[in-house]
Amino acid sequence: MHVFRALTLPAHRSFLHGQSAIAALFCALGFQYATWASRIPALKSALQLTAAEVGMLLMAAGVGAAVSFPLVAMLMRRLGSQRLALLSHLGLTLLLLALAAAPNYPVALLVMCVDGLFVGCLNVAMNAQGAALEARYERTAMARLHAVFSGGSLLAALLASGMSAVTSSIGAHFAVAAVLLVLLGAYARTGLLGDDEAADAPAEETARQERGRWALPSRVTLWMCCAMVFGTVAEGAMNDWSTLYMRDIAKASAQIAPLGIAVVSGMMVLARLFADGWRNRFGDGRVVLLGSALAGAGLAVALVSGGVVPALVGFACVGLGIAAVTPCVYAAAARQGSDALTLVAAMGTTGLLAGPPLIGFIASASDLAWGMATVAVSALVVSLCSTRIRWTPVAAASG
Repeated sequence: MHVFRALTLPAHRSFLHGQSAIAALFCALGFQYATWASRIPALKSALQLTAAEVGMLLMAAGVGAAVSFPLVAMLMRRLGSQRLALLSHLGLTLLLLALAAAPNYPVALLVMCVDGLFVGCLNVAMNAQGAALEARYERTAMARLHAVFSGGSLLAALLASGMSAVTSSIGAHFAVAAVLLVLLGAYARTGLLGDDEAADAPAEETARQERGRWALPSRVTLWMCCAMVFGTVAEGAMNDWSTLYMRDIAKASAQIAPLGIAVVSGMMVLARLFADGWRNRFGDGRVVLLGSALAGAGLAVALVSGGVVPALVGFACVGLGIAAVTPCVYAAAARQGSDALTLVAAMGTTGLLAGPPLIGFIASASDLAWGMATVAVSALVVSLCSTRIRWTPVAAASG
């Protein structure tokens, strides 16, 4: 027993170090994204934007994410997930400052487009790191890593609320956020897995790569992409539009309105901390099916009821229900190989950034309540997709 513990303790410490370093990247991405998302009302006022123009601003980020899809596989091969993660993290830090300094709407559009490109790169690279960590140590970690992403969003929401009480300057707020991002990047650099530590590709993927660089995705992979797109549409829309919904539809005060993001992010953190245990007990398919159904139904009831309290309860249902979707789908895609993981991650980034503009266009044509109804529908679509995916039981021990 003592010999066994002596042999496993160094590996356990190495696992925890790698997990915390990769978690810093997840935290940074959630923090960067929610930082500018929480200041959309201020950006709208500063640049004198209409609801449709806000939608276009968000669409620019989605376009950047879509452009990243054909590039990310090449960048992963040339740079590896470790270097690509660190470089894209640095780019996102600088772009946050650039957005604060944007003098007009066209410049802001350009900044958001490039931001989407870097988000796509970091999303794929950090999830590849997470998949490699699970494969190397044979321990589940993806849900906890995504919990840290939600924690980063929660931290950004709280910082936005605090900074709004101190100053109305977007530049000052984003400068403080940039300092925190630099610290997260510095810590991540100390423990990321090197390319030689990445998990080996499955035999079938290796064979496909030997026959040719490009291959059509399998039907299962396409269903994963569909689930990821609609799941991240729901997740991203809550970050981008919940503050405006709280202020304009639910009539919340300026101090209460940012708590919409805080409730969603807080519930997602709690759910993802326990999601690995749920996966082991109930299976990924049931967790995704029931969770996304709860998110859709809970938000729909809140929209019909109206008011601040029902809105916060509905947002909590979305955070709780949608929390396990992306970790489960990422884990399933990783078992299909790096090609499937790259495609699913790219589709997830596209849904995260391109979905919310759709909410803006619907809100411009009618009102934001109908736009948020799209989130409820998206969550229900995830439930449907989950029934078409062959979920592999989680064999690894829960870490």
